[in-house]
Amino acid sequence: MPKRDGHIPGVPSFADTSQPDPDAAADFYGGLFGWELENVLPPDSPGKYFVGRIRGGDVGAIGSIGEGEPPTATWRTYIWVESADETAANVREAGGRVIAEPLDVMPDAGRTAVFADPEGAVFRVWQAYRNKGWQIVNEPGSVTMTTLNTRNADVAKRFYNSVFGWDTLTLEDGVEMWTLAGYGDYLEREDPHQRKRLAEGGAPEGFEDVVGRINPIPGDQPDVPAHWSVTFAVDDANAIAKKAADLGGKVIAPPFDARWLRITVIEDPQGATFAASQYVPENKDLGTSSGADAGAS
Repeated sequence: MPKRDGHIPGVPSFADTSQPDPDAAADFYGGLFGWELENVLPPDSPGKYFVGRIRGGDVGAIGSIGEGEPPTATWRTYIWVESADETAANVREAGGRVIAEPLDVMPDAGRTAVFADPEGAVFRVWQAYRNKGWQIVNEPGSVTMTTLNTRNADVAKRFYNSVFGWDTLTLEDGVEMWTLAGYGDYLEREDPHQRKRLAEGGAPEGFEDVVGRINPIPGDQPDVPAHWSVTFAVDDANAIAKKAADLGGKVIAPPFDARWLRITVIEDPQGATFAASQYVPENKDLGTSSGADAGAS
């Protein structure tokens, strides 16, 4: 697939992980996904920020935990916006919380801010200057889905519709997806055959506008807070689970089959969790597991 050069407002556009030991995390993710990693911060910086690339295109990043941030490893989702400052005002008006006010990064990379939705799920926004977010997605080793794990979908729907204009699409098996009107038209300009491929694969009308997923947190997981999670595309979920364990990670959910997919949930050596998903066309008629992503962060 061609490299992307930017996104449109309201689309998840990047993900990174904050880690107590970013060098060790770079070894893990480089070994797991084959990322080429570059520390883009100056040598005299107090922390590190490794950008991971596949075929020279940005797919994610690994950074030190910043001052004042929780000392736990986690994956973080960024949503593309035209103005981080205007989005901060919209978040407040919609009932969310501004955790970190907008600020410029490095100083010409972009402008970011940290927010929490009404249920407490934390996300970030990205107002691009030089850095255009993900350049490669939906390929093995890159992000294929971002998911809001929530206990109150109705409140979440009102909030994210107000802030980003998202609607929802309910699939046959009851799974709900976030959609953004016009996103399919935007993608079609770069990939004119996308709608045709989706239709041939059995995707429902409107699937081309999907920008994420809503996942209900199961009632038997009362200690799991609302949060955003990431899923990486992989060629072989079984092989990735084994490799993650060999590299010091932990398999939280062994590979299992779902509709269209084979999925595993992994915890890296420092505690950040994520899902890995293999596309399996033969699974097109299977149901899905409602809690597949509930533990990922």
